[in-house]
Amino acid sequence: MLPWTALVLLFLQASLALGYPLTPALRFLAVGDWGGVPNAPYYTARETANAKEMARAVKNLGADFILSLGDNFYFTGVRDAEDKRFQETFEDVFSDPALRNVPWYVLAGNHDHLGNVSAQMAYSKVSRRWHFPSLYYRLRARVPSSNASVSLLLLDTVSLCGVSDDFADGLPRGPRSPEAARAQWAWLRAQLAAARDDFVLVAGHYPVWSVAEHGPTHCLQRRLLPLLAQHRVTAYLCGHDHNLQFLQDEQGLGFVLSGAGNFMDPSKKHARKVPKGYLRFHYGEETSLGGFVHVEITPKEMAVTYLEASGKSLYKTKLPRRPRT
Repeated sequence: MLPWTALVLLFLQASLALGYPLTPALRFLAVGDWGGVPNAPYYTARETANAKEMARAVKNLGADFILSLGDNFYFTGVRDAEDKRFQETFEDVFSDPALRNVPWYVLAGNHDHLGNVSAQMAYSKVSRRWHFPSLYYRLRARVPSSNASVSLLLLDTVSLCGVSDDFADGLPRGPRSPEAARAQWAWLRAQLAAARDDFVLVAGHYPVWSVAEHGPTHCLQRRLLPLLAQHRVTAYLCGHDHNLQFLQDEQGLGFVLSGAGNFMDPSKKHARKVPKGYLRFHYGEETSLGGFVHVEITPKEMAVTYLEASGKSLYKTKLPRRPRT
């Protein structure tokens, strides 16, 4: 785990190298389900279109890091740290000079767990921009030129809830190791209880709420949602469903779903399983080249912008900083 001082320094060095102005904001891109295909050429047209637009977003909007929301390698992850998929699906695709100095912070999805997740963590020692230190971990930073702080808690929702089979009903069947799941829940409870930051973000692969093909994740509704509400978390970020969604509950908690890095699915089959009024934005146009999210955190608020790979801004919303306790 990097201390916030080292993390801020890393962000500032990346910003200076990329040449965009340093203003009092922390910025990042969030993209999920971008992991190509297991046969040549090992990438898709949507993935390459997203990579191109992400580079443009870094140059024009700024991004201190990229948050990878899982399903990094379709369909069965990687074998080892020397697997050619790292080169052909990641390095060769996200190769624009604007992306070379931007660190990626990675978590695992259900397709990653069908392979060797430890190999993805080991790749952190191979690539200077791939950071995946453990199954779940915390990042903390201050918004530049301010005292506002941000905590980002990255979870392994597959370990918490189980591996889902997208070619069956897609429902997680429960954790493979209940003991490991209990340890992660305990870690999360402790982290949230200790967080005094102005913005607290939690990220995982599975959604809490989703109107799309996979729908809400019952395990997260039961165990995670009460913690998010109790500790007044700013937003939960995820992927898994292959589209873009923004949902918000009555307390103002935001749910940012960014799973359009490789596939697009227009489904709204679980719309009735999401409380009325929660869904604020949904985009799953089948002819689209996909998209991702740009987040900008200032001392006062967090702006979330959904960008299509064509360059079009689809939707923008803002979330306030947490009240001081």
